[in-house]
Amino acid sequence: MTGAQVALGPIGGAHEHAAALALARNLLHEIGGAGLAGSTIAARRGGQPFLPAHPDIGISLSHSGDWAAAAVGVGVAVGVDVQVPQPTSPGLLRRCCRPAERDALTRMPADRRDLEFAWLWTAQEACVKATGDGLAGLPWTIPVHIGQCAGDWQGVRWQALRDFPLPVSCAYVDKEAARC
Repeated sequence: MTGAQVALGPIGGAHEHAAALALARNLLHEIGGAGLAGSTIAARRGGQPFLPAHPDIGISLSHSGDWAAAAVGVGVAVGVDVQVPQPTSPGLLRRCCRPAERDALTRMPADRRDLEFAWLWTAQEACVKATGDGLAGLPWTIPVHIGQCAGDWQGVRWQALRDFPLPVSCAYVDKEAARC
């Protein structure tokens, strides 16, 4: 994905947050060597990770089930989300989907519906993580269509990483553009 590097890996018995941090440190090492990989990773008030000594580097973490994901970007704020598909109730679809997507998902067999809902949600959540808003950014209002692989939303670019073994999406916003 242009703008960010993403890593996904099984947790393998590690604590979820520690596994995601390890993936982030590996990505930081790839882009900046041991010095950058050893940088302090702090959390903003809403929980968004950042590198105090490197404000030009964006970082995001996610975990779901036995999987963790991390994204790192130079000059961009990033958001990543991974979701192991879970059963989606009618109430969840009503709260978290726009009418067209909710109707289409309702008509699908349960396993496909759960998978497609997870893809939608990862794109939406990655976007609000990239902006730093998290759930307060109302991810369910972001227009993502079933099967859509990439898009733009309010200056945020996102991509569903369909080459990964489960739903993972990454989003980024250019930090310079965000200052305008």
